[in-house]
Amino acid sequence: MRLLLILSFFLTALSVHSCKKPDPTDTAYRTVRKITYNGVSVDVVIDKPQNDIVDVLVLYHGTVTFDNKILEAAYNTLDGFKGILNRTDMMLVSVAYPEENLLIGDNIPYCEAALLWVKNKAAQELGITVNKVFLAGHSQGGYIVTRLNTLHATNGVIANAPGPLNLVYRCQLEQTGQVPNSIACGNLASTYGTPTANPNPYFLRSLLNFTTPFKSDILFVQGLDDSDIQMYSWPTFKQAVNACTDCRVRQFLEIPNAGHNSLFQAPIGKTEFNRFIQER
Repeated sequence: MRLLLILSFFLTALSVHSCKKPDPTDTAYRTVRKITYNGVSVDVVIDKPQNDIVDVLVLYHGTVTFDNKILEAAYNTLDGFKGILNRTDMMLVSVAYPEENLLIGDNIPYCEAALLWVKNKAAQELGITVNKVFLAGHSQGGYIVTRLNTLHATNGVIANAPGPLNLVYRCQLEQTGQVPNSIACGNLASTYGTPTANPNPYFLRSLLNFTTPFKSDILFVQGLDDSDIQMYSWPTFKQAVNACTDCRVRQFLEIPNAGHNSLFQAPIGKTEFNRFIQER
């Protein structure tokens, strides 16, 4: 008898829940969508607020190497940036750009397709109005948004711990056994030979080669306790960016006693991130 009463209560509750009418004013959602721009397709995670007139923050994840992890990385990146964003009225689009079997930088066309889709097609396909468009990325995602800023204008760009800054230095350390080998440097070596014997193609793919021209204002965030691979080239990168004569505004936030994830862990990172967006 007790089991029958419990079952009856459960079915009644289920019936009431299933008959509940959806709220037609609630248009917020999170979904994965395969977008296409100029014949290039890539998956994106869309986090849309309830409002239909939106500023958009396009996000790029850090290195995960294997493509069976990129969607998870896109979700994690979305949650990380949403966690420090003070606004609840922005739409976030996190790009699951591919990495596997690609040389560093060869995924730029996928990342670019997502940006151009947001700028030129998202409004029509999603039934919304897109106002401002911002870019943000962490680690390799910071590398991506910095490179995209040399190609297309947006309302602003935020790059946290962008890299790889200097693939010649990084891959030489692997070549000499000073740091563990990575798939990224291994793929470059298979294509071009060692960075000692043939450094130029390594440099051409390094972020040090993309310090001009920036088409939009950009905020670089760097924890000063990051890895030696990052910090070795950081002063050189900063100097090259500051020397640019045809760039928009460049801002640097260097955070003492903070590492690779400083934007998400240091209160000043969150403050300056929101200030940068608010002022634009």
